[in-house]
Amino acid sequence: MSTKLLLLGLILALLGFINNVSAQENELTDFFTVSGVVKDIHTKKSIVQATVSAVGTNIGIITNEDGEFTLKISNSLNVKEIQISCLGYYNALAAINKNDKDVKTIYLSPESFLLNEVLVYSWRNPRDLVKAAIEKVEDNYSMKPTMLTGFYRETVQKRRRYITISEAVIEVYKASYDLPADRDQVKVLKGRKLISPKLSDTLSVKILGGPNLPVFLDIVKNPDVLLANEMLPYYAFKMDDAVTIDDRLQYVVHFEPQMITDYPLYVGTLFIDRETLSFSRAEFRMDLRDKQKVINAILKEKPSGLRFTPDEVSYIVTYKQLNDKTYLNYIRNGILFKCDWKRRLFATNYEVISESVITDRNDQNVVRIPHRETFSIRQSLSQEVDLYQDENFWINYNIIEPTESLESAVNKLTKQVIKAQ
Repeated sequence: MSTKLLLLGLILALLGFINNVSAQENELTDFFTVSGVVKDIHTKKSIVQATVSAVGTNIGIITNEDGEFTLKISNSLNVKEIQISCLGYYNALAAINKNDKDVKTIYLSPESFLLNEVLVYSWRNPRDLVKAAIEKVEDNYSMKPTMLTGFYRETVQKRRRYITISEAVIEVYKASYDLPADRDQVKVLKGRKLISPKLSDTLSVKILGGPNLPVFLDIVKNPDVLLANEMLPYYAFKMDDAVTIDDRLQYVVHFEPQMITDYPLYVGTLFIDRETLSFSRAEFRMDLRDKQKVINAILKEKPSGLRFTPDEVSYIVTYKQLNDKTYLNYIRNGILFKCDWKRRLFATNYEVISESVITDRNDQNVVRIPHRETFSIRQSLSQEVDLYQDENFWINYNIIEPTESLESAVNKLTKQVIKAQ
């Protein structure tokens, strides 16, 4: 095969990285695709991280930073509606038709209820509320093994420029919630990457994260992160104004460190369902007052002589209620840091964003993932997957839609990769 043909094939394959699933692809599968954008009905601004679910199924996805989503649904499920939900908004339903190829615009209305002082402050001590929610974990979360299917994306930006984009479809084995998190497992089903070929863009540090986020950052299953009973005295708790998630009223508890420990503590907010006392959402960040503690917690590897300085380490963890149980839904980890070599005048800013969304769930006849197939915390996704070479790569999988900025970055990285061939 000639060099020109090889180059043309690579171009076509990489272009598929940013294309939506086409009508022709739909004809080749048993799936149909629903695409749309979610906006605030008053401001008309896009809504980020809204959950979009196929009604009556376990299938779902979230909106990207442009408020956009694409949801792939099996024809056999006979789904007629999708539900859209987001923190602080009333749920919305939208009718769907597998023959409708138009991009939908769906508007959400902000919550508008009068706070009932007795309701919101019925717990005099917010720490007692958090303890009560911890004690209800076995009632609110699955007590049998569950296999989750998810989509994982990891991006690295140097200043404002993307230098690495890695993606994967993962399986997450969740043991019963009365068992420790180390019983959970992750398997990478398929993945791809784009990496800047510029030598100066090589990032030689390894940070805690990767496809195992649904194991480490499931704060309910892994309470040592935040919710261990013995850690509660380390924090001061305060009740904030109530909000709704999925049309359900939530207690909102703010927390911040009140003691000094040998490891970094967190500042953040917990959202607790008023009716069930299940944890619905957590937003928190590492306390950076002692940056060396943060470095010890998140930095796994760096070259000698390189100075690593964290500027922000933040997390979002969300759960979704279905029937009488609450399940892991979405995890996001953002790390801002600087790197510089000794004797150099200026440091370089980096941002690493890792996010994982659960797109499907099965709790029937679930078995553990064979050990040889599990993704180890010692592995790096960008080192384990290959350059994208199949234009139908995600054809049957639900993924977080790339934003306009990410699509632009893919185009630039693609040109760099082709030029370096």
